[in-house]
Amino acid sequence: MPGTGIIGYGAWVPRYRITVEEIARVWGADAAGIERGLGLKEKSVPGRDQDVITMSVAAGRSALRRASIDPTRIGAVYVGSESHPYAVKPSSATVAEALGCTPSAHGADLEFACKAGTEAMFLCQSLVESGREAHALAVAADTAQGAPGNALEYSAGAGAAAFLFGSEGVLAEVEETCSFMTDTPDFWRREHRRYPRHAGRFTGEPAYFRHTLGAARDILARSGRSPADFRHVVLHQPNGKYPQRAARELGFAPEQWRAGLLAPAIGNTYSAASPLGLAAALDDTAPGERVLLVSYGSGSGADAFVLRATPLLAERRGAAPRVRDLIERRRTYLDYGVYAKLRDKITLDG
Repeated sequence: MPGTGIIGYGAWVPRYRITVEEIARVWGADAAGIERGLGLKEKSVPGRDQDVITMSVAAGRSALRRASIDPTRIGAVYVGSESHPYAVKPSSATVAEALGCTPSAHGADLEFACKAGTEAMFLCQSLVESGREAHALAVAADTAQGAPGNALEYSAGAGAAAFLFGSEGVLAEVEETCSFMTDTPDFWRREHRRYPRHAGRFTGEPAYFRHTLGAARDILARSGRSPADFRHVVLHQPNGKYPQRAARELGFAPEQWRAGLLAPAIGNTYSAASPLGLAAALDDTAPGERVLLVSYGSGSGADAFVLRATPLLAERRGAAPRVRDLIERRRTYLDYGVYAKLRDKITLDG
């Protein structure tokens, strides 16, 4: 019998896109060079009526459909994000209300840069495993953040992923978890600042790679597993190149990381990047196969999970849209002017 783990999962990706080429055209940059350097072609852009809350609700509804449970049985709802729409007003309460989980539920908004989503997953798994709650919902969501002309503008996308944890009807059992954290500042946004700042190539070494590889190696040792034991590996995707390099250094083959690598098509969805990759991997995982998930959050830390698919995954998967279908459907490409308007990059004084 499976232990505790994911009993439902869902995702959401906006249909709007802007290409690296279009952004580079406006700023007079070398589009081909940027595409090669970042391993990105385009990114997702939220519409005027989309934010962390609306995307979280859409992903949460898909998770509920796959779990097929009464939402009032969910005892906790946590939303991890860097771009909550309110400085003081919880996203989690609105999401829980829209999904029908209130009023007997605990809620919280979580932050840890790009690993806020896996923080929510860790807490939900722990609540269920301890017996404190029968069901808990973790949501990871972010909207694009990047100053005009900055390197982040090419990569900062938008999306959401939701995971419902429980001990009955488990689709993917959590076999092991661990975390790896140090005080390594490589990306930050101070109070009242609109856009984040980053430390350039310093974000790779010693930030991203030290923590990603450290967490991955720790959990492989704890679980007694090797790369050959996994069908998929999903790593945080600040761009299209970092996760490929990290996967190769860990000993994973391309066929193990391709399913969860979404960055070339939708950019870095921040808190939702590795959770969205996990959802895509679960779309392509057979019963008994394992998935390794390793997130990364600047500041810096990484969370790692070993998950094993159960026979129920194949049965419930079709109850909601697959991630690749969300990415490919009805894509609408924007020029820079419309993109700037949707993202409120143009401000008028007076």
